[in-house]
Amino acid sequence: MNAIVSIKPLLAVMVSLAVVPMLLSSRNADVRETWTFAAAALKFILISSMAPLVLAGHAITYTVVEVLPGLAIAFRVDAFGMLFALVASSLWIVTSIYSIGYMRGLKEHSQTRYFSFFALSLSATIGAAFSANLLTLYLFYEMLSLATYPLVTHHQDQEARVSGRKYLTYLLGTSIGVVLPAMLIVYHLTGSLEFSPQGCMAGHVSRTIGTLLLLGFVFGFAKAAIMPLHAWLPAAMVAPTPVSALLHAVAVVKVGVFCVVRTMTGIFGVDFLAGLDLGIVVSVIAAVTVVTSSLIALSQDDLKRRLAFSTIGQLSYIVLGVSLLSPSGMAGGMLHMAMHAFGKITLFFCAGAIFVATGVKKVSDMTGIGKRMPVTMSAFFIGALSVIGLPPCGGFISKWLLVVGTVEVQRWDMLAVLLASSLLNAAYFLPVVYKAFFCTQGESLFKDKIEEAPVWCLVPPVLTALASVWFFFYPQPFLMLADLAVNAFTGSGGP
Repeated sequence: MNAIVSIKPLLAVMVSLAVVPMLLSSRNADVRETWTFAAAALKFILISSMAPLVLAGHAITYTVVEVLPGLAIAFRVDAFGMLFALVASSLWIVTSIYSIGYMRGLKEHSQTRYFSFFALSLSATIGAAFSANLLTLYLFYEMLSLATYPLVTHHQDQEARVSGRKYLTYLLGTSIGVVLPAMLIVYHLTGSLEFSPQGCMAGHVSRTIGTLLLLGFVFGFAKAAIMPLHAWLPAAMVAPTPVSALLHAVAVVKVGVFCVVRTMTGIFGVDFLAGLDLGIVVSVIAAVTVVTSSLIALSQDDLKRRLAFSTIGQLSYIVLGVSLLSPSGMAGGMLHMAMHAFGKITLFFCAGAIFVATGVKKVSDMTGIGKRMPVTMSAFFIGALSVIGLPPCGGFISKWLLVVGTVEVQRWDMLAVLLASSLLNAAYFLPVVYKAFFCTQGESLFKDKIEEAPVWCLVPPVLTALASVWFFFYPQPFLMLADLAVNAFTGSGGP
């Protein structure tokens, strides 16, 4: 893989950071939102402009500053990072549209602060995606935790403050108390924190030390919400729905699993993990999270909490797929980052649209809502199909690869987990859709008159639902990027 030096990765990170002063100084809502769209569009254009080179097999690098000999704050754009960056940057544009309808529709306070920290969070997300080493990744991981705290506590009531404390306690507590020491140990033992396809651990650590370090990173990156370090995610649902949608269905949680996968593949290396059977350890932890969170989701009446526990399980699909260490399993896990993002953000958008239009939050209060909000609930149905993994939605492609990955390495226990959890996904999503559309006149809690949410809240879920269908028929460029990443990590040709 040829490396090309370019400042574009730094610019892609900085563009949303640079717009924050403009947002803070603006007192006009239209001007503030114009700056938001301009930054989102420019970020997406910069990232997209690097995609052809990455798809051609090149890596784009840029070193900002060398902290110590062999230890720098640096960027490196490869296939895996590009996949994540394309998802996050494209969905920021859609979420910005949605935020206008939601925040204005509910006349939310402190909208300037909200949009400013949203922009800051996207800088941290892209910084994590393009990190060349563990030090850079760690810095942007921490930046994201601090930038999203004001968003989680946006309502500034007692519930928001309690949830915010839990949010920071879990995320900062684990990163400082677990990840930082593990990172220092890795640097001490290997003399490097650089991500490389072969990793840097082979020949430097025993199986015991390797296992402990791996578990430190898997649990320490608590944004991945692997049980039992998951409680911050349902608590964070107190945030406004656009925050839940992008940051807790895409950016924050995906940064968590991105860090876990990047560490597994770039620090430990696939061969090292396979040689010591460490992939089995991670797959069992992920499988427990997948099944347990799906069972909990069944009992949640609050729609956003049901979506939150669903997200916990879906994140562990990604970790599970990569821990299989098979070409199809790894490709399926990485591809699921994209497919789940579009499906789950659709569901969160719909939950917010329902709340804006009706004030309803609980599933039990939604009987017959499909007759009042047919477009919103149709989008919800498509998003649910994608998360379940049914055609014609992109989630089917990623889950198919995950299933094939279990067959490649004959992990029949993990195959059973994937199939059982998909049935559980259907069990907690499809009844919502059924009750929304198929109920008698007497059972319906809504009048037959069609009253959708404002158009700014309606268009985004329709767009992301259509995208979920589109990716079933044309999963590129995400599938190609996942294939390239697998090829780099394993030396094979991917799925």
